[in-house]
Amino acid sequence: MKKYIITAALSLFSILSISAQSKKDAQVSKLYQNYIAIKSALASDDADKTSKAATEFIKTASTIDYKLVSEGNLNILRKDASAISDARTVAAQRETFFNLSDNMIALTKQFKLSEKPVYVQYCPMADASWLSDEKQIANPYYGKSMLTCGSVKSEIK
Repeated sequence: MKKYIITAALSLFSILSISAQSKKDAQVSKLYQNYIAIKSALASDDADKTSKAATEFIKTASTIDYKLVSEGNLNILRKDASAISDARTVAAQRETFFNLSDNMIALTKQFKLSEKPVYVQYCPMADASWLSDEKQIANPYYGKSMLTCGSVKSEIK
């Protein structure tokens, strides 16, 4: 009888742990989707769209529980996104996107952000990386002038 109770308790604990992990991943996954919107807007050279996407990123980051992602990490992400949101030129937005990308790449290694693979891509001209939800290169650092410059550095499943 004890064995069954312990087994049932362990099973319930596993289910609760998976459920808690799924909730954690879902909150951070929304942040990742906001990040992808910023990346896509930069790749299309659209400062206004980039600013709006960064504002959404900030809103999402403000809803994430500090138990899931540390307050310090969220503050850094919000600071970078705020600088992107406040900047009025694509060039200024791209300068801060470098930092935002590095911090999001670090976060990606801690959470399952997507059911699909997440690609870490790299532009040698900018000496900078970014995350993408597709293998095809759409360079956010040079946009239309060098849209396909770069390569897939790694894949996170």
